[in-house]
Amino acid sequence: MANNPWQRRIARADELAARYATAAELLRLYAAIARFQADFYHELATQPQKLAPNSNPFATPLGREVASAFRRFLPVVEQHAPAKLREAARALAARDDDSHLQLLSAFWQANETLASETDAFFVRAYLQPYVAALRERANLRYSGPTAFVCPFCQRKPGLGVLRPLGEGSQRSLICSFCLAEWEFRRILCPACGEEDPAKLAVYTAEELRHVRVEACDSCKCYIKTVDLTKSGLGEPVVDEIASVALDLWAQTQGYSKLQVNLLRL
Repeated sequence: MANNPWQRRIARADELAARYATAAELLRLYAAIARFQADFYHELATQPQKLAPNSNPFATPLGREVASAFRRFLPVVEQHAPAKLREAARALAARDDDSHLQLLSAFWQANETLASETDAFFVRAYLQPYVAALRERANLRYSGPTAFVCPFCQRKPGLGVLRPLGEGSQRSLICSFCLAEWEFRRILCPACGEEDPAKLAVYTAEELRHVRVEACDSCKCYIKTVDLTKSGLGEPVVDEIASVALDLWAQTQGYSKLQVNLLRL
């Protein structure tokens, strides 16, 4: 189980929820979602007929079998989320299966564009195990030019990660949707391509020194990066959520996040 990425994220979320009171509610919600995601991913792994064809899966309409577990996902949010999301979960549960499939398909085919940010939260969280399963089956090995969007699903990166490499570290980006990871240059803004180090600021906080805000003073966007050379036990997706205080600080400084995380933060 230790090598299962979903289980590692769940364990890390439980650990950090007990450590950081300011992010505990968010982390408990994430852990509940990740438990559903782990089960759904396992279900897909044992029923591969539910997955879209390998060739251009994003051009393939979602089938009813993909949407079949959405009704099971909604009570997870209703049980663990704040009041606004609980109400939204109940409203979605009152809609029929055709409406659910239309909502999921709109997100899938429109590259995350939905009229409602709340609907986008439910759909992205639900479909993440599905798109992750597609990516893993595709066995992506990207070695092209620096990619500013995910080489697999073309979504924006949600966070960065620094992994140990020799005497230093290697920067990568992690997709906000399918969780693909690809190498990215250290001195380069993933939003606008700025390369001037004087315009690429890095900020950290004492409480979570291994999480950093990487901000660009050209486009005023930022992304958070988890530095695993400083905390080898970190799980990037989870530690990024735990550092919500850094988001609040960055936004008060006039920066906008390149891509919100799974919890729409």
